[in-house]
Amino acid sequence: MNTPLADRIRPQSLDDIVGQKHLLGANKPLRKIIESGEIPNLIFYGPPGTGKTTVARIIAKQAGKKLYKLNGTTASTADFKEIISSLDTFEGMNGVVLYLDEIQYFNKKQQQSLLEFMENGSLTLIASTTENPFFYVYNALLSRSSVFEFKSVPAEEIRPAVLRALETMKTRTPLPLMWEPEVPALVAQGC
Repeated sequence: MNTPLADRIRPQSLDDIVGQKHLLGANKPLRKIIESGEIPNLIFYGPPGTGKTTVARIIAKQAGKKLYKLNGTTASTADFKEIISSLDTFEGMNGVVLYLDEIQYFNKKQQQSLLEFMENGSLTLIASTTENPFFYVYNALLSRSSVFEFKSVPAEEIRPAVLRALETMKTRTPLPLMWEPEVPALVAQGC
């Protein structure tokens, strides 16, 4: 199977994530929540490419919960109902995390349909948006969620991820792969 490079280098633990030290560093709020094992409903907002999806995956994995992913630009209420139907099955036994990317594209009625399942604890919502959630997310969802802002990642913090990608490529190709010492920093700067 030819897995995309982005998936091969995706961080598998909180310690592998670059950036977001204000949330994920030692004794920081989001890290404390994740390590507690008691995952509340969460809303992540910030620019694309800052780790929102990766953090949601790690949370579900560490909590031992089934992860479902929907995108607000393409998902319908029917997609959500299909996930709800799995709550009482073997897959939903340990709980379910619904990662709803681009929640701002869900209308008010679609967002309201999540409330019942959030309130009764059968579903943990982790939503993400590139927009300010205080303007685009239904107030009742906001009041039942913890909101965290993800920030752009500086180039010096991206450099380890670039090195990880280069090393991964080096092990996956039969060709000799070499780079000049300044290349990782230049690639990180371009990111």
